Amino acid sequence: MSAALLAVSPVLVPLATSLATVLAGNRPALQRALSFAGVLAFGLCAALLLAQADAGAPARAAFGGWPAPFGIEFVVDRTGAVLVLVTALMGAASLLFLESDADPAPRHPLLLPLVHGLLAGVGGSFATADLFNLYVWFEVMLICSVGLLAIGGRLDQLDATFKYLALNLFGTLLLLAGVGLVYASTGHLNYGALAGSAQPVPAPVLALLVLAFLVKAGAFPLFAWLPASYHTLPAAVLALFAGLLTKVGVYAVLRVLGGVLSPAPPAFYDALGWIAAATMLAGVLGAAYHWDIRRILAFHIVSQIGYILLGVALATQEGNAATVFYTVHHIIVKANLFLIGAIVFRLAGSYDLRRIGGLYAARPLVGLLFLVPALSLVGLPPLSGFWAKFLVLREAIAGGHWAWTAVALAVSVLTLYSMMKIWMEAFWKPHPREDWQPARARLGPAWAATLALAAVTLWFGLAPGTLLGFATAAAGSLAP
Repeated sequence: MSAALLAVSPVLVPLATSLATVLAGNRPALQRALSFAGVLAFGLCAALLLAQADAGAPARAAFGGWPAPFGIEFVVDRTGAVLVLVTALMGAASLLFLESDADPAPRHPLLLPLVHGLLAGVGGSFATADLFNLYVWFEVMLICSVGLLAIGGRLDQLDATFKYLALNLFGTLLLLAGVGLVYASTGHLNYGALAGSAQPVPAPVLALLVLAFLVKAGAFPLFAWLPASYHTLPAAVLALFAGLLTKVGVYAVLRVLGGVLSPAPPAFYDALGWIAAATMLAGVLGAAYHWDIRRILAFHIVSQIGYILLGVALATQEGNAATVFYTVHHIIVKANLFLIGAIVFRLAGSYDLRRIGGLYAARPLVGLLFLVPALSLVGLPPLSGFWAKFLVLREAIAGGHWAWTAVALAVSVLTLYSMMKIWMEAFWKPHPREDWQPARARLGPAWAATLALAAVTLWFGLAPGTLLGFATAAAGSLAP
């Protein structure tokens, strides 16, 4: 496979799979087979991209024969490649989980085409080397996300879709305005051309651009769309949303402030640090308040986004490396928690912690499986979350950011409270009904998906050197 074709594979393969699954919409077995074949091909291409980027030769493609900076360009460097690979892993885990009975939601013929369209949007965002093209892939994600939220037509789904669309359209308009003003200011949109431009991007324009990315990332105070909508999704799709969508916004912040337009004015990084602290705190307080497992975990997406943004706010190469490490860790852990939550729902009959219990006595494997991503989210050793938080907090302390460090440590304690609330209520306390028995369900594919993700979490925790070394190299090559 040529380097140019490989560079566009994060978009080409999922889009081709989406088209194939549309054409097979009236033949469910064939549609599922094409879907699995497509995600496996996506994973293979992602692995090749990672190997090529790690060898110091990122895959590149210039469209239409127009060389950069005049044409649209894809460049898959180390950061983009590892995130494309994790995207493929999440796609495979979610599709495998769909084959179980863990989530009894009806299967719509457009579900798989929209899932692969979403993967194409995410992959394109990580592969592009052009600001306007980044906006385009954000729009692809938005269209597919709205479709996935709305299919089924329940009233709560339509309400969630409206909230999701309204606030994300606000971010979209900000992003489009920011991209237009960047072009008006510099005459460039290509990452490399912007990095080398003699005409700097004015501070108000940069602020507008970063604000748009923060809306997409679910940062404080514009995160209400996330917990208001995610809980209406089928479990496998919810895991994809939780793992990937906000991380694209974080990646865009990292790419702009950590590479393309760095160094930005110091005030930007200070403001981002306080936004990160507020995001951490707002998210964890929302999680502590709720009793629905999905809402608790949704608010923790917001909280953990704060930690990732804090890595960017530190404005150092080590902080950027911590951001890459934390992003990869969090994608896997957060998706797995939502999948395990769906298993809890299937066995116990509810997502409301006040209505369930006794799962550890009845199904101890579920309880042990939950503890792996839950304690990793908290940041306890030897799990991947410990290293992710250690890297961020070590750099924050080294930079003398004591207030941000104190907030991050306090939020870790409250995160432990939330995870233990789920453990005590769902697993440890007796079920409210004395005659309760776990429901019978075909959970083999669900076990396979969640165990695989838990194994990756353990691997990153017990042997962090591989991912840490790669994240450090990726941070060093963020600038085009």
